[in-house]
Parts: sequence; C-alpha cells; structure tokens
Amino acid sequence: MYSIAIYIYMFCVNLVAIFNHKARLLMIGHSKTYDIMRRGISKDDKIIWFHAASLGEFEQGRPLIEKIRANHPGYKILLTFFSPSGYEVRKDYKGADVICYLPFDTKLNARKFLKIAHPSMAFFIKYEFWQNYLTGLHRRGIPAYSVASIFRPNQIFFRWYGHKYRNVLRTFAHLFVQNQESVDLLRTLGVTNTSIVGDTRMDRVLQIKEQAQELPALEYFCSYNISDDPDDEPIFAYAGKTVPKGVFVAGSSWQPDEEIFIRHFLENKKFGYGKWKMIIAPHVIDENHLQQIENSLDGCNVVRYTKIKVENDCRKLENADCMIIDCYGLLSSIYRYATIAYVGGGFGVGIHNVPEAAVYGVPVIIGPNNQRFREARDLIALGGCFEIHNAEEFSNVLDTLTGNPDALAKASKASADYICSNDGAVDMIYNHIFQNPEKA
Repeated sequence: MYSIAIYIYMFCVNLVAIFNHKARLLMIGHSKTYDIMRRGISKDDKIIWFHAASLGEFEQGRPLIEKIRANHPGYKILLTFFSPSGYEVRKDYKGADVICYLPFDTKLNARKFLKIAHPSMAFFIKYEFWQNYLTGLHRRGIPAYSVASIFRPNQIFFRWYGHKYRNVLRTFAHLFVQNQESVDLLRTLGVTNTSIVGDTRMDRVLQIKEQAQELPALEYFCSYNISDDPDDEPIFAYAGKTVPKGVFVAGSSWQPDEEIFIRHFLENKKFGYGKWKMIIAPHVIDENHLQQIENSLDGCNVVRYTKIKVENDCRKLENADCMIIDCYGLLSSIYRYATIAYVGGGFGVGIHNVPEAAVYGVPVIIGPNNQRFREARDLIALGGCFEIHNAEEFSNVLDTLTGNPDALAKASKASADYICSNDGAVDMIYNHIFQNPEKA
C-alpha cells in the first residue's frame, strides 16, 4: 500500500507541475539529482547524509551538520531536500559538499540513491520517515538517526491501521526526540532506543542571534522611538537604551494575520501608546501582496526596506510609521529590534518560527493553529507567548503588555530564559554518536 501511495503521489505531482511552479521546480530538481550526486561523490568518499524536508527542518539540523563538519573534515556532507522551499533557498549552502533533491521514495529510487551515495551514516530531521530509504539503510547496516523528532497519538504509527508502517521506526539506530511523551509513545510499540534531547532549533536560534546582522535602516527607523524627554515614563529597556515607546514586529505574516494587527494599528493611531512603530515582514513577498498591505495602511507613512537608503532618506525614516520588509533573509535579525513580536501562520496551516523571535527576549503573539509546535505551547504556559483567536484578543494582549511595564518585562524574561534553558541538544546528539572513536 505504501508503494502504491508513493506512485499515486508521483503521478499527481507530475500532473500538477504543468501549471504549478513549485511542483515544476520539484520535478526538474528530481531529474538532476543523480547527475549532481555522481559529479560530487566518488566511490572512495566517506559520506554523511542529512535529509530535511524543507527549510525549517534544515535549520533544525544545521548546527549538527556544522559541528560534524568542523570535527570530522574527512567526511563529505550530502544534504537532500524534499521541498523546493528548502532546496531553492539553500542549494548554495557552503556547509555541505553535495546538495540535491531526494527522489520519491520508491524501492528502485532508494536502491539507486544509496548505491551512489554509499553513506556511512544518515540523519533524518524531525518528521522524515521514508520507508524504502530507511529499510535500504537498515539492510546495508548503515546507521540512521532521527533528529529532533516528536511523536503524537494521532500519528499513523499509533493508529490501528498503521501497524505495517510502524516497522519503519525500528530501522533507526537511535531516535533523538524532543519530549517524554514521544518516548512513552514509542515504548508502546516496543521502540526503546530513544533519548530526550529537546529541539536542536534552540541551538540554531542562539547561533543565529550571535550572527545577527546590523541593519542600519532598521536601526535608524527604530531609534526614533527613543525619547530625550525626562518626563516620559519608560516601559522597556531596549538594546541598552530606555524606550518609553516601542517597536512591533510582525514576522512571516499572512493576510489573516495582517488584517488583525493592521486594524488595531489604525484604530489606535499607532497603537495608542505614543509613537510606536511597526515592521511587517510578510511570508509571501510579491508586488500584489505588498501593495495590498500598503493600501490597508491608508493614512500611515509607509516605507519599503529595499527602497530606503539611510544616508539619503533620514527624514522618511524619522516620519515613517511602518516599514515593510520586501525581501527575504533578514527576519531573524529584524526580531532583535522588537519590543513585541507577532509570528504569523496561526490562522492558516500553522505558525512559523517562534524561537526565532523569543531568543531576543521578546514576548510573542501567535494565532490558534499552534498545537503541533512544542516550543510555542511551552512558552504559552510560561507566559512568554500569547495565543489569540481574533482581533479583540489581540488588542487585549497589546493593552496588557504596553500598559504594564512589569507584565512586559516578565513576558520578555520568560521568552529569553526558555530558549537559553533548552539549548544543548546538538552536543547531546553528537556525543552519543561520536563518543565511540571507531564510529568517527
């Protein structure tokens, strides 16, 4: 049944590729995979294979890739993606020697791929459980590891009809999971080769924080919230400066998210708490969407990031109420300027990267579709993250945080403390695998 499902999926993707750009990129990428591998891998190479479905999973695995690469330069790193949103963004990543798409999980593809790759070990990040690849690795005696995985009772492994697919879990040499619930669920299936290490994404966001870019236009835009008036009552210590006003950053936002916070922004005249500023980094950056955001901010002074040069546009930045980030790759650095952050996606398929904002000690607001994200649920429980279901709840959270300095400081501390207390997953994984010198 599994193989039949894979072939049906392949047929559908080929059909959709006729008119869908993302599906077309996938099929073109698949057609090049074996050529890329043959050019980059020789029979004498020692290969470590990492597989990530998309960009988010790659970021979770990246600290482990880089630690292994730094400590074991004799290996080549093979990095595969399933989604174009991962491959097309990271196909030039310097931390891997060979980067390509992973072909569909048929028995023929698995045999061909593993013959060319001949990896010494393999790492599958989070939700990747490809039966034919994992079975092929297991039969060849090649250890495969599941990294930062998380299991829930509603997954196919734990349903009555998933008994055959459960065997894929037994092909792993070890599963490095995020929480105790995952360990307990796996034990019900007789899978005990597990370790709780937490989420490698915490290591990654701390790494990103250390490498955050300085963005002069953002710095200047945000600095105009700093008042020299001694009568202003400060509400937040920001970047070593006393800030009586603030910066609201909305990251990876979709239209349903934007309708909520933009409405509040307009109704409250820049939030109604003095001259707050807003930065919007939408998930989808195309001209139609950018114009839609600008039109909805009617009456506000709006600037686009790529259209601004600090040396020429100081007055524009000084007077602007909102900056729209009309390019990719900056969001992880932009959160450093936030007093309060909003992470989008919670009114759609699921929230985006909450730790990316929380690492800066920023309270985070999210929509309701966050059940699959352990770090978001943990932060909600600790008071560093706030779930909202509608515009009214959003306004209530903003009123609480901006009207009560102690509440803002407490939420900020909860975010920062949570990230710092959950790092170290990469070291635990690395030490478990490489503590035996014969494996290295």
